[in-house]
Amino acid sequence: MTVSDFSEITKSRPERSLLAKRVKSGGRNHFGHATNCNIGGGVKRRYRIIDFKRDKLNIPATVAAIEYDPNRSARIALLHYMDGEKRYILAPQGLAVGDKLMSGVEVEIRPGNALPLKSIPTGQPVHNIELKRGQGGQLVRSAGDAAQLLAKEGEYALLRMPSGELRKIHMECFATIGTVGNSEHQNIVIGKAGRNRWKGIRPHNRGVTKNPVDHPMGGGQGKTAGGRHPCNRNGLKTKGLKTRSNKRTDKFIVRRRGSKVGG
Repeated sequence: MTVSDFSEITKSRPERSLLAKRVKSGGRNHFGHATNCNIGGGVKRRYRIIDFKRDKLNIPATVAAIEYDPNRSARIALLHYMDGEKRYILAPQGLAVGDKLMSGVEVEIRPGNALPLKSIPTGQPVHNIELKRGQGGQLVRSAGDAAQLLAKEGEYALLRMPSGELRKIHMECFATIGTVGNSEHQNIVIGKAGRNRWKGIRPHNRGVTKNPVDHPMGGGQGKTAGGRHPCNRNGLKTKGLKTRSNKRTDKFIVRRRGSKVGG
C-alpha cells in the first residue's frame, strides 16, 4: 500500500465558510431503489465549494494555503481576494503560498490565472475548461491532467484532451493556465480491500459467480465463461459498447479518444 506524502499541504483544517454538506446516495435512486450494489458506507466527508467559474474578473488574489480535498484527486488552493472574499480553486503544478493570481481577458500567462481561450497562446497547457461561457469549468480537472491548445479558427479553438480526443471549444470559454497538480496520484497503490471501503466502494462480484436470478451470466454447472456476450445485470451489453447518444454536440468532436491519427 502506498499513500501521498502531502508535502505540498500547508493547512490542515478547511475554511469553514467554504464547506457544504455532502449527501450520500448509498447507490439508491430517488425512489430509494438500489441501482448500484457497489456503493455504500465510507468515511464522512464535507464538500469544499470550488470556484470553477473564476468569474471575479480583474480582482487580484493571493494564495493563502494549499489544502487537501477528500472529494477529488487534485489539491485545492485557498485564495484571498483584495475585496476580502475567499474562494477555493484547483491548485496547478508550481503554485505556492504567496503567489498572485487573477482572472480576466488580458491577464498574465502564468499557472493559476484564468483567461478566455482567445487570449491564450497556442501550445499552452490548460485545465478547468468551460464547455459553455459562464457555466464553469467541466473538462480536465483530475490530478496531473492538462489539455493542449492546438489551434484557433473562426469562433472555435481546437484542444487535445488528456484522452487524445480533439475537440472544438468556443473562444469565449474560460480555461486556467497550467497542469493540475498532484501528478503523483496515479502512482498510489490501494493495497487492501479495507481502504476501498473507507472510500465508499463495496465489494464487487462478477456476473458469472452469481445465480441466474441475479444476473444473466449466472448459473451453470461448475465454472463457466458466461456463454454469451458480456452484459450487465439488466442484460445491456458492456465491455466496449458505445453509450454516447448526444448527437447535438458530435460536430465539436474532431477526433474521438482512442482512435488512430487520421481516423
